[in-house]
Amino acid sequence: MAVNIRDHLTLKYLTAKTLLCSQRGEGFVDTAIKILMAVVIGALVLAGLYALFGETVLFSSRYKHDRKCYA
Repeated sequence: MAVNIRDHLTLKYLTAKTLLCSQRGEGFVDTAIKILMAVVIGALVLAGLYALFGETVLFSSRYKHDRKCYA
C-alpha cells in the first residue's frame, strides 16, 4: 500500500513538473499585440464610418431632444 501511494505521488509530481516546465501556449506579448491590433483596426473602422456618414454614426449628446428617443 505504501508503494502505491508513493507511486501515485511520484506520478502527480512528474505531471505537475511537466506542466510547469511546458513552453506551450500563448505568451503575454502575443496577447498584447492581438489586443492592440484589434483596437487600432476598430479605430480605423470607426474613423472610416465617420468619414462616410458624417456625425450620425454614434449617438450625439449635443441635442437634448435626441436623448428622449434612447432613454
